[in-house]
Amino acid sequence: MKKKNSVAVISMVRNDTFFVDKWIMYYGIKFGFKNLYLFVDGMDQKPPNLAQKINCFQIPHVKYRRAKGDRKRVKYISKFSHDLFEKYEIVLAMDIDEFLVLDPLIKMSLKDYLSSDFKSSSLSGLGLDVGQHTTLEGPIDLSKPFLSQRAFAQVSDRYTKPVIALKPLEWGSGFHRIKGKNFTIDPNLFLFHFGLVDYFKAKENSKNKQLLSSGWKRHFDRRFQLFEILKTQDPHEGDYFFKKARMYFTERRKWYAWNKPATLKGNTLVRIPQRFETLV
Repeated sequence: MKKKNSVAVISMVRNDTFFVDKWIMYYGIKFGFKNLYLFVDGMDQKPPNLAQKINCFQIPHVKYRRAKGDRKRVKYISKFSHDLFEKYEIVLAMDIDEFLVLDPLIKMSLKDYLSSDFKSSSLSGLGLDVGQHTTLEGPIDLSKPFLSQRAFAQVSDRYTKPVIALKPLEWGSGFHRIKGKNFTIDPNLFLFHFGLVDYFKAKENSKNKQLLSSGWKRHFDRRFQLFEILKTQDPHEGDYFFKKARMYFTERRKWYAWNKPATLKGNTLVRIPQRFETLV
């Protein structure tokens, strides 16, 4: 017998007013606002504008170094997700700047697609790390779809994340893997990561003293390499490269990280197909 509520979505947010309203609207329209569960990390934080539409919980903030903070956050969400399986069939969990998208070539809603009969315990979309091409694209307009304003992304093993749980499980740090289990990359799903969708907003975040004191500088330095890649590399056509990347990520593993995809070599920049423009 099908459970009444088929999909729940969870995230946690701190020091963000840029993505949270879009996250709520995107997943709320797709799955129902009362099936969203958002944890606001810190009693000093202002609740999002749309907090009353969803299940929004404000929790005390505990300061950790970046890596430990990631582990604690995901452990908290994993434990909470187990309780949700009492009334939901599927639980999605992701960072506040990540958006799960079904290829529009599949003429179904994302909710109906996720209700298909999958054999694995989790699913991953192909990770696309979207950034602003600063010589071709202007600042982001939050009132318009992101993908109508951004044409390029890097295909990324780091954002090919198993954010879809089909049964209770334990995510690893950053939702990059499932502890003790393999992962399945779905042929029709994408996970768009928008952390660098606006250059000036990303630069502003990188100067946050609290984040820098928690060990985020190396992370920012590594991430910001994407802006240079966007300006210096020629993009592949997306559909051609998506098939190649899915096959590589499925087959290639490091022996010490067998349940995560290995890093793609060479130029992984793609032009996002036009059919995605209005989706996020």
